[in-house]
Amino acid sequence: MRQPPKCCSFTSAAVEKELSRISAQITDPEIRQLFINIMPNTLDTAIAWHYAGGMKDKLDYPYTFVITGDINAQWTRDSTNQLLPLLPYAAADACLNTLIAGLVNMQAEQIAAYPFANAYNPPARFGLVPGENGWAKGGTVHPPFDLRTVFEAKSETDLLTAFFKLSTAFWRQQQDAYSLLDMGVWRRAVTIAVELLVQLQALTFDSEKRLTDATVHFLRTANTSTESSFGSGRSNPIRHIGMVRTLFRSSHDSVIFPFLVPANTMLAVELHALTDMLDKTGDTTIASRSRHLAKDITCGIYEFGTAEHPKYGHVFAYEVDGYGSRLLMDDANVPSLLALPYLGFVNATDPIYQNTRCMLLSPDNPWYFSNGALSLLNGIDSPHTVFCKVWPMSVAIQALTSNDQQEIVDAEHVLAASTAGLGLMHESGDIDSANGNSFTLP
Repeated sequence: MRQPPKCCSFTSAAVEKELSRISAQITDPEIRQLFINIMPNTLDTAIAWHYAGGMKDKLDYPYTFVITGDINAQWTRDSTNQLLPLLPYAAADACLNTLIAGLVNMQAEQIAAYPFANAYNPPARFGLVPGENGWAKGGTVHPPFDLRTVFEAKSETDLLTAFFKLSTAFWRQQQDAYSLLDMGVWRRAVTIAVELLVQLQALTFDSEKRLTDATVHFLRTANTSTESSFGSGRSNPIRHIGMVRTLFRSSHDSVIFPFLVPANTMLAVELHALTDMLDKTGDTTIASRSRHLAKDITCGIYEFGTAEHPKYGHVFAYEVDGYGSRLLMDDANVPSLLALPYLGFVNATDPIYQNTRCMLLSPDNPWYFSNGALSLLNGIDSPHTVFCKVWPMSVAIQALTSNDQQEIVDAEHVLAASTAGLGLMHESGDIDSANGNSFTLP
């Protein structure tokens, strides 16, 4: 059940109205309650700090700090995905509109200060106690960061993409965007982000096989291999193929091959949207950089990011390096290969995607797990949770990218059965659990 209204961190009249309207149309009581709990959950529990702006002697613009789970830290990707589904209702709710604008401003401020992080601590002016991350105190990270402002400094390509996505979506919907966004800080953040992404196209070795300068490296002593990067923190070698490299996947696990294809597809899509916004705001120089980067990435994906599978034919690879190495798998976290239509990179009927989808939703994907009829969950796992733990997120993406009505209905019931009666989605569920009671991150 939802927590009492007096305990909610934020309330939107428009969201509550839509919640009542849709829930009244859901006949299955379990799915209805799940929807009632989940749709407003970010507003109920995760708005750690919000300032609506307008006080000239303090802060002119709104700021919002959105936490994930029970840690006082803000993940760029997570916070975007937490508020973006509520954006359509902001037109009817000025307070919700200001809340989302505040997140755009917050992300811009964070990225302008240090664009390599995946999670940030709250600014001191908010009066919040920062989250505690013992991992961040060890290891070697370049460029160095300030623990007072950065919670975790894992370089993940899709984090900057998430900032672009929220910014452009807000700008497209809001006629008064300029009055709510600190465009000076936003332009600085976008310029820094695009220039960094261009740098991350660079090859590992020059023509004489000498190491080039490392834009970023991350080295950490840990008992889990995915917590650090290969090559003394630089990751494995790459050639210049147009795509942008990353050290870590969306699940915060280190990559094997640095060109993470699904992250690059999402980046290409959002760079096109960003370019359109920059053209209309008169930022022609950075718009040109963004446009060329999107073209480079797209060409690189189709030239180097696909493979011929002996069973499924032409498919998208999960990771590549430009030398011919390809990793054929998928991770449950988004951006994923399964999510390509959801991300807007291809249509769900695209033949390469359909081949890839067949491969991913089968035992030929090493991270697809099923326990047959005995399992409540059948779907894609992640190395982040080791083996035999299907992520409900992957089941949801399977439904969102399907044109098969029965597949969609089946996915809904699988999701409803995976909650262990708690009424909320978990990170992952054990396929050997007969009642859904074995899960990670409730």
